[in-house]
Amino acid sequence: MQDLFNLNLGIIYILMSGVLMIILGRKYKFTDSELKQLNKKFHHVNIVRYRNRDEQEVLNELENIAKTEPIDILVLNTKVTVGNEIIKYITKLQFAKQHKRLKIITMENLMEKYLFKCYIPEDNADLRFLSHIKAFGKFEYITKRIIDYIGSIVLFLVTFPIIIYARNKIKSESPGTSMFKQLRVGKDNIEFQCIKFRSMRLDAEANGAKFASKDDDRTFHWGNTMRKTRIDELPQIINVMKGEMHLIGPRPERKIWTDQFEQDIPYYNERHLVRPGITGWAQVMYPYGANAEDAKQKLMYDLYYIKHWSLWLELKVIYKTMLVVIGRKGV
Repeated sequence: MQDLFNLNLGIIYILMSGVLMIILGRKYKFTDSELKQLNKKFHHVNIVRYRNRDEQEVLNELENIAKTEPIDILVLNTKVTVGNEIIKYITKLQFAKQHKRLKIITMENLMEKYLFKCYIPEDNADLRFLSHIKAFGKFEYITKRIIDYIGSIVLFLVTFPIIIYARNKIKSESPGTSMFKQLRVGKDNIEFQCIKFRSMRLDAEANGAKFASKDDDRTFHWGNTMRKTRIDELPQIINVMKGEMHLIGPRPERKIWTDQFEQDIPYYNERHLVRPGITGWAQVMYPYGANAEDAKQKLMYDLYYIKHWSLWLELKVIYKTMLVVIGRKGV
């Protein structure tokens, strides 16, 4: 039991009847969007500091809260070793009649069960999460290729009029080639020619590569519409049919960005264990990326997708992508 509490994880407990979540410890610092998501599931979220506080003070706070509501879930989220008195108190709670449903889980479990992303530590002190990330097996790969072929054919037939319209619209608003090829990093860190509809001016990178951002001023009007509705990604059906991409998977990035991300996120290459996709779990769960922190957040979703791949998850991505397209919630 001591080992459990000494994990680099922290404390959160959830009072299901009162729909209250208390977070003790700040090893993993929740983003505003994560707290917003948790608040949708649990009526109220309180953060209780642990580091640099007197153990008795923290214990008193826990005791006071435990007297008001039955505790259902306890999640560890502290980097420092939890004091013996707090450990004894928490373990005794499991035998109290009021807290019979109490379960102790890790931060990894919390992230994956309620936020649908993999926990990534703030530092490199604990890399155990990497041991669970692996490339798709033969069954998963064959299943995905069947989905790729069927999905690509259906997608092409449904969007063919849009493809024709998009090409003509691009040429009328921004004369020049309607499609372009760009080297992107794929499976096993190997680059391939990714095909896209051009959504920016021809001189968009005259001053060098630059992150695309929301309402990017380098896009023309129709280009901005294509980006928001993902129409600019449709030509990648060709990449899928060639086997360079899947219909669903981590979005392919340019090597200039992946090299940069690796400086801040050494394990960023884990996402290249599988083929990239036209759409993906990170794309439908996180708005857009403009820096290394956004890349890390998206990586958490990509790793969750790789780790928990299933036909059901595949269908969820397709459904959420449709909502993005219809609601124009993309970048």
